[in-house]
Amino acid sequence: MDTPAPRPRLRYLTVAEVAEIMRVSKMTVYRLTKSGDLPAVRVGRSYRVPQDALDAYLERSMTGGQDLAHG
Repeated sequence: MDTPAPRPRLRYLTVAEVAEIMRVSKMTVYRLTKSGDLPAVRVGRSYRVPQDALDAYLERSMTGGQDLAHG
């Protein structure tokens, strides 16, 4: 019998942690969640952002800047 592979556990970040990682204000993170650009889960009165969602947002937001390092 095949058993499904265990799902990796998601890590959830606070708004303050996301703001620190992105080097922006907490208000900017709240705006991104409210606009739907950055998915978040509401837990009581606060929000949590899945690490995968933050990684995907940053990947989508990348510009051609990485080429600057190579010449």
